[in-house]
Amino acid sequence: MTDPSYLTAVRESYDTVADDYVQLVKTPAELDPLSRAMLAAFAETVRSAGLGPVADLGCGPGRVTAYLAELGVPVFGVDLSPKMVELARRAYPELTFTVGSMTAPEIGDGELGGVLAYYSTHHTPPEQLPVVFGEFHRTLAPGGRLMLAGHVGEGQLVRPAQGYGGHPVSYESHLLPPDRITELLEGAGLTITARLIQEPVAGAKRRYATFLAWKPEHPSSS
Repeated sequence: MTDPSYLTAVRESYDTVADDYVQLVKTPAELDPLSRAMLAAFAETVRSAGLGPVADLGCGPGRVTAYLAELGVPVFGVDLSPKMVELARRAYPELTFTVGSMTAPEIGDGELGGVLAYYSTHHTPPEQLPVVFGEFHRTLAPGGRLMLAGHVGEGQLVRPAQGYGGHPVSYESHLLPPDRITELLEGAGLTITARLIQEPVAGAKRRYATFLAWKPEHPSSS
């Protein structure tokens, strides 16, 4: 089965920029205090629930995966880019990383205590997000937790010609309003417990949003 063109673009682009990405992107310890606090809150809720491991979907070179492991969370990483997975395995050999897509992760129903999607869903066309969020819901155990963080906007479509290190890329970024992301998550059967919107600072151009959610233990009846 042939992958959708946007997945091919994301895979090839991140294979191309992977080495420079590691050099240019902040480590979790270098993130702002609010971002670190949200990761810590997510880790605590997952540990407390004790429902299973966390899947870091779109894990890149594995830095946030390793950060969660340091916080006492059982976690593994999945990424579309074989090069990113190679770098993650090299840097963190004690953790498990596999090549895969969040549109169809090879994870059983209800196997996960948590899902982390950290700056990894904005390349997904909005019409495909119900599929992705549906997979989050499917793989989470009842009571399992989700943390989604990423760029937000007013529905802009961004087509950069170059990525990290000035390399050519072919992916697109979809900057959705936070309310729309909330609607899509709720439409997938997830319950939002917190939202944090961070305004651009220090010359940054984009807003960021973090969503914490969970899979209800008993589906609501209509």
